[in-house]
Amino acid sequence: MKTYWRALTIAGSDSGGGAGIQADLKTFAANGCYGMSVITALTAQNTRGVSGIHPVPIEFVAQQLDAVLSDIGADAVKIGMLYSPELIETVARKLGEYRVERIVLDPVMVAQSGDKLVRGEAIEALKERVIPMAELITPNLPEATVLLGQNIGTWTEMEGAARALARLGCRNVLVKGGHLETADSDDCLYLGPERRIVRLAGERVATRNNHGTGCTLSAAIAARLAQGEALEPAVRHAKEYVAQAIRAGAVYRLGHGHGPVHHFWRYWPPA
Repeated sequence: MKTYWRALTIAGSDSGGGAGIQADLKTFAANGCYGMSVITALTAQNTRGVSGIHPVPIEFVAQQLDAVLSDIGADAVKIGMLYSPELIETVARKLGEYRVERIVLDPVMVAQSGDKLVRGEAIEALKERVIPMAELITPNLPEATVLLGQNIGTWTEMEGAARALARLGCRNVLVKGGHLETADSDDCLYLGPERRIVRLAGERVATRNNHGTGCTLSAAIAARLAQGEALEPAVRHAKEYVAQAIRAGAVYRLGHGHGPVHHFWRYWPPA
């Protein structure tokens, strides 16, 4: 009998479909994995912004984790929106109970529109409980700034931030450079076991359709890790997948704000 590569997303739901678990599940499928989800919060959201957040009761989040991990299991886990210290504690405890490995943490704090997605007191809990469990964390520059309490605006500062974030206990760090005010969009990958910095070149595409790019990247990395790929090639392949999704999605118009990327560009390219 065949089996599937299994990827689990623990994140919030985006009613507009461009980010959150919707983006993660599309990404898992497009990258060869059977996707599962544990929903931590419901958001009323579209391309223009977030108009409401409804937290899922923590005991029900625990039930979802038990249901999936006790039966199906997971080869890799992507973690996104964790809105409270209590939720963070529950997720960390359950992942520890089931001895989950290959955890990719996207420390989601602010939506593309600028709307805040987590409570302030959750930041310390994230640093203490979940970051040390992660194989990789994938903050953008605003998220890295919040985690470290320092401004990051140059490549040299990105290198320093990646090393500093690794000292929080995670094995590897990917600081994303999309918010740099430069012509390109290079990312900084710090490979902790080797103490090595890798500069990953990225083309900056002129498009408003960039909603959910962070979710999509972290999910694509998790999908690659689920299939047994080593971390550096997993990140490289995931970054190329997202770059193609941005390019393919740039020719579409959906909504009146920041539209989504094209997750299934391999299977139904733009006409």
